[in-house]
Amino acid sequence: MSTSASPLTPAQRAELLATARQAIRDRVAGRPATAPTTRDPVLRAPGAAFVTLTRAGALRGCIGYMQAIRPLAKAVAHCAAAAAMEDPRFPAVTAQELPDLYVEISVLSPLRPIADPHEIQVGRHGLYVSEGSAHGLLLPQVATEQRWDRETFLCQVCRKAGLPPDAWQRGATLQMFTAEHFSDKHAVGAETV
Repeated sequence: MSTSASPLTPAQRAELLATARQAIRDRVAGRPATAPTTRDPVLRAPGAAFVTLTRAGALRGCIGYMQAIRPLAKAVAHCAAAAAMEDPRFPAVTAQELPDLYVEISVLSPLRPIADPHEIQVGRHGLYVSEGSAHGLLLPQVATEQRWDRETFLCQVCRKAGLPPDAWQRGATLQMFTAEHFSDKHAVGAETV
């Protein structure tokens, strides 16, 4: 879900995707990311989002905010630029990659505690686990893409946090969220009107 009570409109999704593409192009060119200048009140409201970059169907970067700490459009621009240049798992994106680079955006609902792991619906809910200074997050679509069942999803989010796979059964804090997920049919390097 978006930060508003209803899903984002096609125009809002298109604006966020265009914002992400521009932020990536700016950073790859060595310029600061262009600040979004949206007039849309939904995109100006605080929002939590993750931006995922793929190339040839493979993960190329993913950075996001779990909390709504800045306007949604600005969060998307920042996360897109960071996913391209600062994801520690990957080298910085190069200009040569832009024609083959695609953007996916997940706008997150607020986190909520999980009273019973059976509440988790694979494909609908994302997971956040924390214990001490360790924490990890997996977006809802990850479980579906990997064909994980609920228990595997729980174990994998613990592994991502650097915790033992059964930490969710031994006192780690579990929270879940939903995400409005959408992707771009235009490559970052494509010229769109």
